[in-house]
Amino acid sequence: MTKKITSTVDEFIESLSPEERKKYDEEYNELLLSELILAAMEKDTISVRNLAKKAGLSPTVVQAMRSGSRKDFSMQTFFKVLKGLGSKGIMVEFNGRYIPLNIPNSKEK
Repeated sequence: MTKKITSTVDEFIESLSPEERKKYDEEYNELLLSELILAAMEKDTISVRNLAKKAGLSPTVVQAMRSGSRKDFSMQTFFKVLKGLGSKGIMVEFNGRYIPLNIPNSKEK
């Protein structure tokens, strides 16, 4: 019989109450979003100002998303940033399957 080895992080997560776990998951997802933007910007060596121009957003909004200090942006804003980075689609996991989604063109008001 082999004993399952758990990491310190796994032990920490398992010790959280349901409320704490929900908050942890939300904050982790926010971190992943800002890390995704940071990594893409670094890979393409694109500045905040250039990305903002390509995305049709203010540099303040892009910087806040990049740093993770802004947490209430819309999907449309996120899609604009992804388009500005040259992305045409994303993959979404649903019931254990990955589904490709095209990023819609933003509609000007």
